[in-house]
Amino acid sequence: MVRIRTKREIDLIAESCQIVADTMEILSDYMKPGVSLNKLDKLAEDYICSRGARPAFKGYMGFPSTLCISIDDEVVHGIPSNRLLENGQIVGVDCGAEKNGYFGDHARTFSIGIINPEKQRLVDITRESLMLGIKEAKAGNYISDIGHAIQTHVEQNGFSVVRELVGHGIGTDLHEDPQIPNYGLPKQGYQLKEGMCLAIEPMVNMGTKEIMTDSDGWTVRTKDGKSSAHFEHTIAIQYGEAKILSTIQNNG
Repeated sequence: MVRIRTKREIDLIAESCQIVADTMEILSDYMKPGVSLNKLDKLAEDYICSRGARPAFKGYMGFPSTLCISIDDEVVHGIPSNRLLENGQIVGVDCGAEKNGYFGDHARTFSIGIINPEKQRLVDITRESLMLGIKEAKAGNYISDIGHAIQTHVEQNGFSVVRELVGHGIGTDLHEDPQIPNYGLPKQGYQLKEGMCLAIEPMVNMGTKEIMTDSDGWTVRTKDGKSSAHFEHTIAIQYGEAKILSTIQNNG
């Protein structure tokens, strides 16, 4: 069931989103060679808890950590460990928080030190595709209009969109209806309405779209070993347009 949220509910979702956005800003200062993934995870957990919230991912379906940290060919759901960040990597960080029964979800891909130009282009195109998808998240459009905008931009630039993993509705559950594929033809699926809250999250591969899951049961990586990037914002449809909730002070 697709839920329509009241202004009060959207404000509560926005509060959780602000926490994850602030968490990501804190982490950005530590995204450098030599920092361990476990350190990033502890920083995030401590900060989320200091805001009176709880990490939304930890314990979700058995996931062991606060953050999903995915490096280079890891698409999503990487589990933090003692592994150290290295120069030249791109690192996707996905973070969720729940406060007062409402969830926020946000992801960014960071560059560690100096990365090669093709990785930089992958990161840039993925971020741009997210923003183009968000522009289509307006009342009267359809779910597939979001994915169509993302897919078009990605494929025009020579990259590929992961099919098996999608965005989602969000609110009193971390993952709600509707699912939001990052591909497809326009004008299909649910029609978007005022009050819908969505987590839009393109996952874009440098090579082919095919993925596989590691033996840990969580880490998803590209089959061809090429890099992948991931960005995500939680948005609400208000006054007919998409309002990004998972951003610092709602300024960008």
